[in-house]
Amino acid sequence: MTEEFTGLRKSKPVIMAAGFIWILAAYLAIQNGYGREEIRGRLMHDLMDYAELLLFLLVSMTYTNAMTERNVFEVLRSWLSKKHFSYRQLFWISGIIAFFLSSFANNMTTALLVGAVVMAFADKDAKSFVNLSFINIVVAANAGGAFSPFGDITTLMVWQSGHVPFIEFFQLFVPALLNFVVPAVCMQFFVPNTMPPVNEQADDVKLKTGAKRISALFVVTIVLAILGEQYLYIPPFMGMMVGLSFLMMLSYHFQISTAFEGHYDIFNCVRDSEWDTLLFFFGVVFAVGGLQFIGYLELMSHMLYVDMSPTKANIILGILSSVIDNIPVMFSVLSMHPEMSIAQWQLITLTTGVGGSLLSVGSAAGVALMGQGKGFYTFVGHLKWMPAIMLGYIVSIYAHLLING
Repeated sequence: MTEEFTGLRKSKPVIMAAGFIWILAAYLAIQNGYGREEIRGRLMHDLMDYAELLLFLLVSMTYTNAMTERNVFEVLRSWLSKKHFSYRQLFWISGIIAFFLSSFANNMTTALLVGAVVMAFADKDAKSFVNLSFINIVVAANAGGAFSPFGDITTLMVWQSGHVPFIEFFQLFVPALLNFVVPAVCMQFFVPNTMPPVNEQADDVKLKTGAKRISALFVVTIVLAILGEQYLYIPPFMGMMVGLSFLMMLSYHFQISTAFEGHYDIFNCVRDSEWDTLLFFFGVVFAVGGLQFIGYLELMSHMLYVDMSPTKANIILGILSSVIDNIPVMFSVLSMHPEMSIAQWQLITLTTGVGGSLLSVGSAAGVALMGQGKGFYTFVGHLKWMPAIMLGYIVSIYAHLLING
């Protein structure tokens, strides 16, 4: 939670916590008569959960990095810079792009890419535009990730656990859209409706060789993951790994092709993946797994889902995810194994996905943009608009309960 102020990357304390929790859990287990097989079996179960998500996310991040390196997203930024859009139009365009882009790219990557577009228009006269646009991007990126199995780690976890079938995630589209649109409508009136200074010297960026082929292979990879899980019951990570092999073959073709400019190594894209996020997830899985082994999650599950109604519990956990990262919140819920309908699993997916928008430190997208927009986008600047974001949160929940039951 204090990453913004301390600069301590979140993976470090969480991995340390996971180690200490398991030392204590193993000690307690031995004291209570458990043997080597029970302790190792529980750890291997957690390792399998982590490995599935690690491989899936690694391929997704590698493809995103490859498309970034081939100027796919830079071309979009350059194109927008040259169009004569007003600040208010740019506010809506950047939000809409973030909403749809985050449905297949993770919210942090989306926020950084679209944030770079907004920062191209940043000057001392556009401070309110940048601040409101960044808030809008955070809300849009988190909302867009909530209705797609690929949009966020939490949705991916719910899909891989089998609680919500692939196609039924898209029933959250309207609630997620309302979560983005309601605060955006409130904020747009405070965005200047003037034109930004025209930059005639804007770079004419072009796609590099292979950009279109890499983008097409990414689509094929996503389709493979979906069809393999839907019809062959193969976990999605396997389809993604096959897709990574396509990208590696294309990289080899680039290396031996005389028509290809410069040196190209796909492992540079693997190296540049968000390893802090991937290692943070390791800490989360094993820390939560240790707490479950001891018995804490069973107690918490009873308090939340038996003493309260599932709807109330899921709404509270969504608000909690604005302070605690949504990944441990969702993984804890999955580890509790509460008896819930598909509509309730959709609700917890929605609330933990969009709840992080309430504070700038509530999601990876917000933390990333605070680093990118220093002086323009701050914790307090985001906090001022919390009532509008909360209104979107309430409207989205109401819409889901109305539409999906």
